[in-house]
Amino acid sequence: MASRFPAARNRRSAILLAAVIAASPLPAFAQDPGANPPKQQKKLPEAPSKLPKVGGADRTRGLDFLFGALRAAPDEASAKYVEARIWALWMQTPSDTAALLMARAKFAMDAQKMDVALKLLDAVIKLRPDYVEAWNRRATIYYLQNDYAHSLSDIEQVLIREPRHFGALAGLGMIMQDLGDDKRALDAFRKALAVNPYLEKVPDLVKTLTEKVEGRDI
Repeated sequence: MASRFPAARNRRSAILLAAVIAASPLPAFAQDPGANPPKQQKKLPEAPSKLPKVGGADRTRGLDFLFGALRAAPDEASAKYVEARIWALWMQTPSDTAALLMARAKFAMDAQKMDVALKLLDAVIKLRPDYVEAWNRRATIYYLQNDYAHSLSDIEQVLIREPRHFGALAGLGMIMQDLGDDKRALDAFRKALAVNPYLEKVPDLVKTLTEKVEGRDI
């Protein structure tokens, strides 16, 4: 039997959407995390399996420089080169313990041991609540488990810390699309593309949703 988001989760989701896409509060969609199998077929943007080593130049110039280069990339190959460096900076943490726990969480996810991965990520977030990628990784697991309430809550935390996180914005769009809110999905996907114009499959989603929400040009 489907259940509804608790009132507290509705309020948190409304805060998220107001901050991210300036929309009205999220309605209470029916959602049962166990109603459907995990959506492994819907791949969210994530860090490459092999990240480049970011040197002093990347850290000195920082994310602002890299995001500017990403928007100005002349082609997909150039964009992926810059995108990988952004992910590499996002994944960096000064805590060796957090880095080890993140690696173990990734291993658990790859082995489909999601409960183990969640516990490891809980520990990372408790240790380093400022670490964006721990929130983002946990949001991804919740999304794959159809637990949209918790995923939205973690996406909120990601975007508070890094509003340009195109992976979290794309994830927000996918959740809204799954919930049948095409307008908010379109808004989130457009924001993701404004940051990273070369996101895989997102341009096609924007095109489809634009025609559905706004109609075809006459």
